[in-house]
Amino acid sequence: MASTSAVHSHLSEHEIWWRDHYNFLKEKGYMLRGRYSPDWVPSWATTNKDPIDCEDGIRSPHYRLLDARRTHDGARVSLKSIIVPRHPYEIEIGRYFCSSPHSEDLANHCVPIYDVLEVPTNNDIAILVMPLLRDATDPFFDTVGEVVDCLHQLFEGLRFMHRHHVAHRDCMQLNILMDGSMFIDAWHPSEQYMSADLKRPARHRTRTQSPPRYYYIDFGISRKYEASNIDPLEDPIFGGDKDVPEFKEDNFKPRNPFPTDVWYLGHAIQETFLDHYTGVEFLSGLVSDMMHSDPTQRPNMDEVFSRFQTLRQGFSDWKLRSRVAHDEERSVFRLLTHWARRIQYVVRRIPATHTSLS
Repeated sequence: MASTSAVHSHLSEHEIWWRDHYNFLKEKGYMLRGRYSPDWVPSWATTNKDPIDCEDGIRSPHYRLLDARRTHDGARVSLKSIIVPRHPYEIEIGRYFCSSPHSEDLANHCVPIYDVLEVPTNNDIAILVMPLLRDATDPFFDTVGEVVDCLHQLFEGLRFMHRHHVAHRDCMQLNILMDGSMFIDAWHPSEQYMSADLKRPARHRTRTQSPPRYYYIDFGISRKYEASNIDPLEDPIFGGDKDVPEFKEDNFKPRNPFPTDVWYLGHAIQETFLDHYTGVEFLSGLVSDMMHSDPTQRPNMDEVFSRFQTLRQGFSDWKLRSRVAHDEERSVFRLLTHWARRIQYVVRRIPATHTSLS
């Protein structure tokens, strides 16, 4: 059997933190993968296998995030450790959107928080328990209708936050995730294109067949304002996207964070769709306005949502079923398989889009 020091040498520093809280989390009803057990012995220790070919050989790519299983029902969840003094509003805002009546509102696309655990060894750290979500851009989109579904949810979700006087302040591409509705196989949390046991690529349906629900995550720098405060001002704070025009000016001054949210989402759409797909050119005008260099010239989220609804009203069913092609999928074979799916959807009367005009 491998020595304790040898076993621990395979864990990164942040993984060791989770290992040290394995038993605490188990007592609270959350089971980490075997890699994080204090008794873990690498499965490849007495074999000729390469660690990267073993399920427990894959490191968590995130510093403060880890997956787990909820023991009472087997549901897969995501655990996020937060330093409460550094992000004092994250729990409050998360709970606000998880409370009734907001939690029943379908326009609410804020990630649910199932539980908040107080870490006994450090009063400054809490662990948020949330559903296990995945990259919203993988696998690739196939049709205009799939893009419309996604953007409808993202626009209504940010509009919902803004209507409740919450500015996200970091709604960039990486903070937009989706659930696993598309997936036949459970995926490995650290290698999402692979099955949970790492034995094969995770099988999935298309977004048309099994439409996912999209979520905004990470409210660490978000703020909630009084309804009477129609022009809140905040000192600039950099989120994950560093290209915000108003934050590049020499004379840093307090800004209204709501127009900055609009820019963040516009840039996320630019990076996800307009920079990499054909067939999405209809988005360019709206996205350009959302990313206007002057924050006062950007549409607010009510206007963005209304303009998008007007835009999609002009789409026929044929247009919604038409192909959007990613840079990596522009081949004759991909085109033929798209047409085969398209005909199948029509025959089986599978809707081209799953969100209604509102």
